[in-house]
Amino acid sequence: MANLFDPITIGDVTLENRIVMAPLTRNRAPDATPGALNVEYYRQRASAGLIISEATAITAQAQGYSHVPGLYTDEAIAGWKQVTAAVHEAGGKIFCQLWHVGRISHKSLQPFGDPPVAPSALQAKAKTFVIYPDGTGDFVETSVPRALKPFEISGIIEDFRQAARNAMTAGFDGVEIHAANGYLIDQFLRSGTNQRTDLYGGPVENRARFMFDVVGAISREIGAGRTAIRLSPVTPANDIEDENPQLLFNYVASQLSAYDLAYVHIIEGATGGDRAFYQGERPFNYDEMRETYYRTEGTGAWMVNNGYDRTMAIDALEKERADLICFGRAYIANPDLVRRLRINAPLNTMDQKTLYGGGAEGYVDYPMLGG
Repeated sequence: MANLFDPITIGDVTLENRIVMAPLTRNRAPDATPGALNVEYYRQRASAGLIISEATAITAQAQGYSHVPGLYTDEAIAGWKQVTAAVHEAGGKIFCQLWHVGRISHKSLQPFGDPPVAPSALQAKAKTFVIYPDGTGDFVETSVPRALKPFEISGIIEDFRQAARNAMTAGFDGVEIHAANGYLIDQFLRSGTNQRTDLYGGPVENRARFMFDVVGAISREIGAGRTAIRLSPVTPANDIEDENPQLLFNYVASQLSAYDLAYVHIIEGATGGDRAFYQGERPFNYDEMRETYYRTEGTGAWMVNNGYDRTMAIDALEKERADLICFGRAYIANPDLVRRLRINAPLNTMDQKTLYGGGAEGYVDYPMLGG
């Protein structure tokens, strides 16, 4: 049986333990460029078997929130180089999560004030975070998007490929494709947000085409062993829904198995909320999805996420429900989470007020265990 603290090889990368730091948007990268504060934040958490970076925009169009990092300028690549060097010097491994928000944006965040883009021109009943020139911030309604034209889709696939190459230049050990939580790839996947009638809309196979085009482009560019993907089969995050998520994600799992990815990252239930949440006629069967993946020759590690504590994580590994356990909010307040889990020490409590935006407070000043 796997132990939470056992090493594991995922694709081309060997990890010291099975504990993963989830991607966590913190809105502390002005001008989409990581700085010294971000370097220290990630360095503190390098004892994780793997760090997944906060969601990182592949282009200016992909941006949906103020002060989130990008990977499309020389300055951003240089900033990320400092982050990855610090993580590696501390003995850690780090993947970059590649992100296009699609319709979850505001025109003030888009180049030239244009509308955000989406599979279909359907506004999300959701909000995004905007930081004003005076430094204050607030959540605002997302803007009405416009539907992508067919020729533009190939351009975004190319943007994902280039971002993956930029991630390698920046020193990352791999990339995680963000296909979860109601952002662009997820918008293509779901019947509730995709009303297209071309090759990227309609039946499940067509709605999944964009995702697989992105997976294929990145895998060919940097190698499948350094490529991973994040999925959220039933989350309602960002006003996303599907009429039959079990059918959709069993199909996704069956086709992903052919790519030999480093891992598949699954958010169970509602992101950051009810683990028992589901959409459709019946509770989602994650075991069925995982078995579909491995039955069709999937070789990548299976990562699970959402509300796991020490006991749940140990149980999931012992019962072979997962190979890796991803921790989110616990990592915000506990940079030394691996040590705390190992000795079953109490965890610091997260300060909700400092979650988004700001400076060092609530970011790099949480106490670690002494000794």
